[in-house]
Amino acid sequence: MSENKHKVVIIGSGPAGYTAAIYAARANLKPFMVTGIKMGGQLMDTTDVENYPGYPDGIMGPQMMDDFRKQAERMGTTIEFGHVTKVDFSEPLNHKITIDEERTIESETTIIATGATAKWLGLESEQRLNGGGVSACAVCDGFFYKGQEVAVVGGGDTAAEEALYLANLCPKVHLLIRRDEMRASKVMQQRVFDNPNIKIYWNTETDEVLGDKTVEGVRVFNNKTNEKTEIPVTGFFVAIGHKPNTELFVNMIDMDEEGYITAKPDSSEVNIEGVFACGDVRDKIYRQAVTAAGTGCMAALDAERYISAKEFEMKQKKVLV
Repeated sequence: MSENKHKVVIIGSGPAGYTAAIYAARANLKPFMVTGIKMGGQLMDTTDVENYPGYPDGIMGPQMMDDFRKQAERMGTTIEFGHVTKVDFSEPLNHKITIDEERTIESETTIIATGATAKWLGLESEQRLNGGGVSACAVCDGFFYKGQEVAVVGGGDTAAEEALYLANLCPKVHLLIRRDEMRASKVMQQRVFDNPNIKIYWNTETDEVLGDKTVEGVRVFNNKTNEKTEIPVTGFFVAIGHKPNTELFVNMIDMDEEGYITAKPDSSEVNIEGVFACGDVRDKIYRQAVTAAGTGCMAALDAERYISAKEFEMKQKKVLV
């Protein structure tokens, strides 16, 4: 097989992509990975990871992704830093994938592991303190704020879930809601209202996250009165949603109303033959490194079975001829 023709091409390099690469490489499929602009995905913005099995003392997110990369390469994965700018899945067993608008490679199968991107408020202080008390995942980072006061921004189901999770760890959760009502489901709203550890701020927006190296508080303002208030907190959780990185596949691959890729039942294969999706690009519920890795395994196994089935079909046709 030529250097531009592959059995498996993996688009994306987070936990899902690297795990898919490890499994595909162990199946002797010699996978080729295109990392994407952000090599390692969302975990590159994460400090301590303590909930991934196999790291009893915890590990920094970037270090964990480096470990994943090294393992994938040791197994036989070719990794190229680049950005996929165009795909053509019209011909089975001959997908065309363009990298950085410069060159096109071909593949018998494609695994999409492009992940999702957290939505942010757009504050300079929010980005500066990301990893220093600012987070977009309470399940990932909430443990570090046990016994401390924190703030959560958002009014939907995600914000409600984050606030309720943190309320089990923290004595006070300050829930900042931009409107005078929540968008969350009635059930989730009632759980929030009934929790004594959650204090709700209606018509409230964030003006600034306070602190030099770590979060020391948040300054908010009431968008009806413009009155500003400073709330002392050590953790600031942005829960206004995630955006799946699926722009490249619009009008090509089936997605739900939020842009997450949908797959066939009991499979990682999408509506196009030989194309598989894994990780946060199709998961809007769990969004954890360990669940992403699990679906990466599934995608690699599905790709391997697809290739084996196609090779068997070809052999049968030759026999009949």
